[in-house]
Amino acid sequence: MVSEHAAAQVLVASNRGPVSYALEENGELTAKRGGGGLVSGLSAIGDSEAALWVCAALGDGDREAVRRGVGEPGVRMLDIDERVHADAYNGIANSVLWFVHHMLYQTPLEPAFGPEFRAQWASYETYNRAFAEALAESAAGGAAVLVQDYHLALVPGMLRELRPDLRIGHFSHTPWAPVDYFRMLPDDVSEQLLRGILGADRAAFLTGRWADAFSDCCVAILGGTSGTRIGVHGLGADADFLRERSRRDDVEERLVALREQIGGDRKVVVRVDRTELSKNIVRGLQAYRELLATRPEWRERVVHVAFAYPSRQDLAVYRDYTASVQRLADEINSEYGVEGWTPVVLHVKDDFARSLAAYRLADVALVNPIRDGMNLVAKEVPVVSDEGCALVLSREAGAYEELGEDAVVVNPYDVTATAEALHSALTMPLAERAERTKRLAAAATSLPPSQWFLDQLRALGN
Repeated sequence: MVSEHAAAQVLVASNRGPVSYALEENGELTAKRGGGGLVSGLSAIGDSEAALWVCAALGDGDREAVRRGVGEPGVRMLDIDERVHADAYNGIANSVLWFVHHMLYQTPLEPAFGPEFRAQWASYETYNRAFAEALAESAAGGAAVLVQDYHLALVPGMLRELRPDLRIGHFSHTPWAPVDYFRMLPDDVSEQLLRGILGADRAAFLTGRWADAFSDCCVAILGGTSGTRIGVHGLGADADFLRERSRRDDVEERLVALREQIGGDRKVVVRVDRTELSKNIVRGLQAYRELLATRPEWRERVVHVAFAYPSRQDLAVYRDYTASVQRLADEINSEYGVEGWTPVVLHVKDDFARSLAAYRLADVALVNPIRDGMNLVAKEVPVVSDEGCALVLSREAGAYEELGEDAVVVNPYDVTATAEALHSALTMPLAERAERTKRLAAAATSLPPSQWFLDQLRALGN
């Protein structure tokens, strides 16, 4: 990789970068490396190509690092005004675009696009322009630029105007809203978002369903996709990493602790999610409560291990949702729990090693989002599972397109049907469960993160 001052041949742009900085009490900065598909992908390029990751400074530590000139080779961190970033990230990306694409609005009350929205939208434009200018400045002639996600939907169009020589791709990690829902946005904004992405040579999505929805919006609102190619790349689980990481000592320790919490020779239903509104954790708990109510034979014979890690707690609606999850888990335990059996084991502190331990011991994995771009948990559990695991999967998850044939599929809004699906999954014969798990794991790992990234790069003609 190269420094931010050299001309890069391959560039990635995303809100969050591969490294973050913490400012210690003594004034020192400590760096923490991130993981994920993009990190794996850039690593797969190797040192033979000049690559650069352009990202935002997200906290005080990041901003201080930029001011001091501290940085990692191959990373350019942008110190965008804090108020602009807050408006663009929380005001527009997370509170509008995320809600539209995941169809989360309570439409009798929201959205209402007035002066506050317009002020935040101006910040979103400013934020995207900062990325476009940094990419234009840092890219070598004819370089390939891969722009990531809904935070940066305007960047391709802006960058195209600044540097028509570049090969630009945009990848959406979320679903894409159907036409009627997308049209809730103000007309000029919906057009601007579509034209922004159509500034790319190629717009890519996690599934054919989301790609088709984007194309439908372009046709309905703009009359077509203006020659931009549309692609699909279904991000898979990193099997080698997961299998190695899930056998480390810290995971083994947490496995022992979880087994103690579960107690006895009980079946285990596992879910691992952020407390994100689209993840549908509350209805999942309601379905588990209905299972215990309608099939009393499962009382004291099953435990629901639910990891609901806090997300976006700076937004009131997310804080309220997190509280609802905790409240419902407490109600179930109060209603059905007896000495030696806690029906719901809920953890809200993020712990990756503990998540992997839960993957390993799961008899059933519950993945029931209202709507999800992909959902990697659905792909990771079958890879890590010790004894094979039945997957209860929402048909609204992007992963359904690849895994639906071997999962127990549910309508995420149907609590009663989800309770029945849990029963079916819990009573699935072990041989069938093992066979399904093999097929799920094979499908889940067919496009590992490094390959997912390189395929996009090749599709741009690199």
